[in-house]
Amino acid sequence: MPPTVPPASPPPSATPSSTPSAAPSTAPFLTVTRSHGRIAFRLARSAVSGALSLRLMLVWLAMAATAFLVFCLTVGIGTGDYTIPLPDVVPALWGAGDDTAAVFVVQELRLPRAAVALLAGAAFGMAGAIFQSVTRNPLASPDMLGITQGAGTAVAVGIVVGAGPGLGSQTLGLGGALAAGLLIYLLAWNRGTTGYRIVLVGIGVSWMCVSLTSYLVSRAEVYQAQRVLGWLVGNLNDRGWAHAQPLALALAVLAPLVLLLVRLQRALHLGDEVAGALGTPVQRTRMIVMLCGAALAAFATAAAGPVLFVALAAPQIAQRLARAAAPPVTAAALTGSTIVLVSDLISQRLLTDMVLPVGVVTGVLGAPFLLWQLARAERAL
Repeated sequence: MPPTVPPASPPPSATPSSTPSAAPSTAPFLTVTRSHGRIAFRLARSAVSGALSLRLMLVWLAMAATAFLVFCLTVGIGTGDYTIPLPDVVPALWGAGDDTAAVFVVQELRLPRAAVALLAGAAFGMAGAIFQSVTRNPLASPDMLGITQGAGTAVAVGIVVGAGPGLGSQTLGLGGALAAGLLIYLLAWNRGTTGYRIVLVGIGVSWMCVSLTSYLVSRAEVYQAQRVLGWLVGNLNDRGWAHAQPLALALAVLAPLVLLLVRLQRALHLGDEVAGALGTPVQRTRMIVMLCGAALAAFATAAAGPVLFVALAAPQIAQRLARAAAPPVTAAALTGSTIVLVSDLISQRLLTDMVLPVGVVTGVLGAPFLLWQLARAERAL
């Protein structure tokens, strides 16, 4: 008989006793890395990740500190001869402090105007960043594309013709700006929209609104023309909490939505074909972002009037300070607030016998900036 061969024993790795036990996961909950001036973070148990630019964070801090300082100076100096020292302004903002007269002047007389300036500047800056990013054009802004001109036309119609009885200039300006933004998008639609078509159609709508407003002013009575022109120049006089509260509510609703759409908006910078190939719904994203920008500009115009050049200059200043590829939305909002607050402070203290409308100051400061932008665009071509 042949010798019996014992069965081969299984390899050690296949036996149940040799199976290694699963080691507990030691991956950190938050992973943070730093390279090339950016801080990248990732949450281990979710798909949340992102990157923050160190330079952009410094721009945030610098602009926020500057805006708060100018805000306190505006509240402390304000109109009139009653000056409040800067150390007493901050407690008075919260209703505290030993000087009851200072608390009354800050809370009731000067804080609403400064709040409108702060919020309107943020809304204009954010709206300008949105339009410049969507159109990929540094000269695109609500006051160049007819959004603010539509608000002016609606106010002129309400004052001169008497349309919309019972509606104030704030409501008329809001409706006119939103209607102008919707009209621009509809006229630019041709089986989709592009930034080039939006700019061209916006310029056409802007001049249509300017022509209609000029005609209404020429046919109006003297007191009616004065009311229209006083609103068209952009003014913070007689602004109160009734103007600040709707604008604050609009920013609270629209700003988070815009920040959520920033990732999709960045894809549009690469062009429609590339963005579509990456899975971005191009037309839907462009429509939602444009509506958000038009709404921000509409609420800011309704509160403070069409303050010129803020939406044009703030995104470009923020982009150059941050050295970003596109206008950063949050930095543009802080820059817009700083510009309007500084212009309002200048308008209150430049002349001793009168207070200039803030739109006059921003126009004087913004016109050279526009010429510089045009010169840069021509050199780029």
